[in-house]
Amino acid sequence: MRYLSLKISLLLSLCFYSSYGLSEDNAIREQVKARDFYNSDHFMIKAPEAEGSPSASGNAQNIDGIRIGAGDDKTGYETTGYKTNSVAISARHGKKADLIRVLNEPPLGLPKIPIPVDNPMTVEKIDLGKKLFFDRRLSLNDTFSCAMCHIPEQGFSSHELEKAVGFEGRSNRRNAPTIYNTAYLERLFHDARETTLENQIWGPLLSRNEMAMTSMGQVIQKVKDMSDYDGMFEEAFDGKSVDIVNLGKALASYQRILVSGNSPFDKWYYGKETNAISEQAIRGFDLFKGKGQCIACHSVGQKTALFTDMKVHNTGLGFKRTMGKEPEKERMLIAPGTYAYVMKSKKAIVGHAPMPDVGVYEVTQDPDDRWKYRTPSLRNVALTAPYMHDGSMLSLAEVIDLYNQGGVLKNESGYPNVTQSPLITPLGLTENESEDLIAFLKTLNGDNISEVISDAFSTPVGDTTSIN
Repeated sequence: MRYLSLKISLLLSLCFYSSYGLSEDNAIREQVKARDFYNSDHFMIKAPEAEGSPSASGNAQNIDGIRIGAGDDKTGYETTGYKTNSVAISARHGKKADLIRVLNEPPLGLPKIPIPVDNPMTVEKIDLGKKLFFDRRLSLNDTFSCAMCHIPEQGFSSHELEKAVGFEGRSNRRNAPTIYNTAYLERLFHDARETTLENQIWGPLLSRNEMAMTSMGQVIQKVKDMSDYDGMFEEAFDGKSVDIVNLGKALASYQRILVSGNSPFDKWYYGKETNAISEQAIRGFDLFKGKGQCIACHSVGQKTALFTDMKVHNTGLGFKRTMGKEPEKERMLIAPGTYAYVMKSKKAIVGHAPMPDVGVYEVTQDPDDRWKYRTPSLRNVALTAPYMHDGSMLSLAEVIDLYNQGGVLKNESGYPNVTQSPLITPLGLTENESEDLIAFLKTLNGDNISEVISDAFSTPVGDTTSIN
């Protein structure tokens, strides 16, 4: 009975919207004006270009002829005059690159890539892993691939989604982290629960909110049944066919090779090119290692810099999301890169309660680990918005504001955040200093971004309409 009532209410809503659209004068409908889906008291759209970050699709960049950002410009999406300029994925073209060369010659600023003894790197494994990474058939209904959350032209993350959306539109509770330089990480996922890339792949493959395969055996059998994989595993793994182990090794091999360094910062700091970055960025780096205290967690070494201490920390954000006062209006995604602010009371009628998230505690069951999350690398950070474990911060300026205020030591009722990292204290940064810090962070983009994206574009997506 409850579901029948819900269906009736949704149908009434659709009727309302239909009659609203039909009753408008045609001349008025052609005008570029703000949409009024409900009314401003209950529902308000925020224009994507107002966010001032890569997650706002109108702010896409272009590097060496490759569009960095969303495939469709959402500028003006909140108006009735908006027109899409999206291009079918089949229209993307790229050129295969010699990615394996970084094994012997890691980019400036990065150490030698650690390779597991039981999974030496070969071109055959990388090519096989790349094919699997982009293959939508590895999901339960043949529609979802790894690359649909970790999008190459969006920093192998997703600019347009705060939190990942998986199988059949099911929401996840965390942001899709970048895959760049994961080869160096000692722990994977935001809660640091996994130890190797080889093991990590089974999490998303089997999660009902991601690719939703029901068992390891189902994944293996599905790959065995795909004729275009005939011989590929045997060639990559000395005659062995696909199994649980070498499927993980293949996918890990492709992800491991996605390293990106030789950034303007690297050229300046390690290459001693004095003009590689601006004076503003140099001031920003001084703040990064001094007043801003960023270097305490985002490490920089004498010869290389991973910009992470490989540890987990409570920054205050997770505590705030769980223990803080809920706002009257909640930001909700209504289209890629476009958000609406909806009254919580309205959402509660048809929506689900937020999924709880207490970070590393869920892995260790240690109360001291509440709301702790893994320190991400800052390399390519300007290309990997939105930020933080829940993707709630759309710009670097928002992130700096959180740290500038000293995290969140207590909620509105005075309840203390007892596990917040002692490294996080009020910084007293001025607006100009924050801008300098952002200028520095923008110098961390690697020089091979366009090459890696072009290589990705050369890979088929495993669409069942074109492959039997």
